[in-house]
Amino acid sequence: MAQSAPGFWTAKPLTELTPDEWESLCDDCAKCCLHRFEDEETQEIFFTNVCCRYLDQESCRCTDYPNRSVNLPDCVTVTLEVLQDPYWLPATCAYRLLAEGKSLPEWHPLVSGEQHTVFDSGNSVCGRVISELEADNLEHHMIDWIS
Repeated sequence: MAQSAPGFWTAKPLTELTPDEWESLCDDCAKCCLHRFEDEETQEIFFTNVCCRYLDQESCRCTDYPNRSVNLPDCVTVTLEVLQDPYWLPATCAYRLLAEGKSLPEWHPLVSGEQHTVFDSGNSVCGRVISELEADNLEHHMIDWIS
């Protein structure tokens, strides 16, 4: 992987990021891997503690990332097009934050220089979720600890 300049996300618009830079924006919080509900009238998002079956709950990484869209056709790949209206992404998602003209939080690994700060700050789902293979009625698994 090519080394990016420190702070590249502040110096370049999203449209100019390299593929490696784009991927490095993901902090591996895995919030986007949770099942959620949407109020269609208000577009309010309600998260559950139920994660995709492909999420490794120890590392908060997809166990088959290259094939995620084949394995789960409704797994959304974050693209510039998706970021035209990112309301459904978690409020702490780096892609959403940058698309909205906001800064990355101090716990983001690109800012802190350490991957563990995502977990230490309480922004990781690791240790707080169950697999969809274990879940019953999703409505019984709604949570309020995601921002």
